[in-house]
Amino acid sequence: MGRWRPPAEKSTALITRAGHDRLKAELDELWRVRRPEVVKALAAAAAEGDRSENAEYTYRKKQLGEIDRRVRYLSKRLEQLKVVDTAPSDRDAVFFGAEVELEDMASGELVRFRIVGPDETDAKRGWISIDAPLARAMLKKRVDDDFEAPLPGGTVRYAIVAVAYPDV
Repeated sequence: MGRWRPPAEKSTALITRAGHDRLKAELDELWRVRRPEVVKALAAAAAEGDRSENAEYTYRKKQLGEIDRRVRYLSKRLEQLKVVDTAPSDRDAVFFGAEVELEDMASGELVRFRIVGPDETDAKRGWISIDAPLARAMLKKRVDDDFEAPLPGGTVRYAIVAVAYPDV
C-alpha cells in the first residue's frame, strides 16, 4: 500500500527568460549528454553477469530512473510556463520580476529580494517565489509603502525603499 499525499498546491506558471533558458539547457544536457552516458554504463554493468548482486547495475538503474523522472518533469513544466520578459507598464509598483529593497521596520536592516517564478528561486541570491508569503504581501506596493508579511517566524513589518526591473 502506498503513502497518500495531498495534491501539491498549484504553483504560478511564470518564469523569467533567463530561468526558462536555464531549464531548457538542463533538459537538453540531461537528454543528450547524461542519459546516453548512464545507458552506456548500465549496458556495461548488465553485461557483467548476475544482476542480483551487481551494485553497479543497481546504481545505474536508479540513476537512469532519476534522470528520466527529471526529464519528464521538465518536459511537462516547460510547456506550462509563460515567459515574462517585459517590465510592467507601471515600473514604480512591485510585480513579477521586480528587484525590491526593503527596510525591516523593527531593526532598520535593509534587505533585497527579487520576485521570480517558483522554478528559479534561489535563497543565496535573494530570489523568492511569487508564491511566497513575503512576495504576495508586497505585490502592487510602491516605494515608501509599508506592509506586514506573515512569515514562519511571525509577522514582520517592512517598508519598500526601492523598486527596479533588471534584465527586462
